[in-house]
Amino acid sequence: MADPIHQFQLKTIGQPLFHIGGTEIAFTQSALYMFAAVAVITVVMLMATLSRSMVPSRLQSVVELLYNFVADTVRSSAGHDGMKFFPLVFSLFIFILVLNLAGMLPYGFTVTSHIIVTAALAGLVILTVIIYGLMAHGTHFFGLFVPSGVHPLMLLILVPIEVISFISRPISLSVRLFANMLAGHIALKIFAGFIATLLAAGAWGILSPLPLALTVALTALEVLVAVLQAYVFATLTSIYLHDALHPGH
Repeated sequence: MADPIHQFQLKTIGQPLFHIGGTEIAFTQSALYMFAAVAVITVVMLMATLSRSMVPSRLQSVVELLYNFVADTVRSSAGHDGMKFFPLVFSLFIFILVLNLAGMLPYGFTVTSHIIVTAALAGLVILTVIIYGLMAHGTHFFGLFVPSGVHPLMLLILVPIEVISFISRPISLSVRLFANMLAGHIALKIFAGFIATLLAAGAWGILSPLPLALTVALTALEVLVAVLQAYVFATLTSIYLHDALHPGH
């Protein structure tokens, strides 16, 4: 059976760019997929908007549906004021969605199965919350960690809990996306390997339709998970940005 972890290994494209100490800095297939995702998104958006009309084409209709879907998500989670962050949320949603779906292609590489990528995206969200919160509200932003109407002695317990909760946000945001994509692709690889193993085992090949059916079902489930995880990331981003807009409890 093929190694289910092999599909996540980074491979250098061309020669290393440079070295920092003993660390090799190189252009990998992960970077290639991210650049390709940005290029595809840019081309599709330009094609859909440059020739926009009152009677939309199919491509324009799809883009408008995505726009309205994310806009409704931002409004419901961050409020009407949250629409100022719509470009960020929409960019994160469509970027993660394209990368997740690209990993479902045959011989594709799942960029979001690497926690360094999801952690960078989560870090971008939390830094946006902190920077905007401090710029817009100053020290009042720290009211996010101090529940109102609570006895001062209880604050000794609640404030550390609120701080830990805030710090855990980028961790949970990154791990959720990374773990779901990693686990799903490992399961797919394992069941696909069972098919080849049973077919090569002579009479046991009669059982191969079972893992084949499970693989097909898991593939459909993984496509759903790929879309759902992009939506969850966008929703949680909107919820966290709501705290930057309204930091008081």
